Amino acid sequence: MDDALAAYGTGHADGIAGTHDATAAEDPQTGPDYLVGIVDGQVAAFEEALVAAIRKAMGDKLDG
Repeated sequence: MDDALAAYGTGHADGIAGTHDATAAEDPQTGPDYLVGIVDGQVAAFEEALVAAIRKAMGDKLDG
């Protein structure tokens, strides 16, 4: 279980950074956990970029 969580965490960090480790992804034991982490990291990065774009577009209107 610890290996699966570590693989997920590594995948999440790689997903946020926009990188991908093919060796980790192909590991028969932890590859699926790594890949789920990649997707979750990519979603987190997208959400962060989306919020930043909305804040920039709204400008002073968000200050109330």
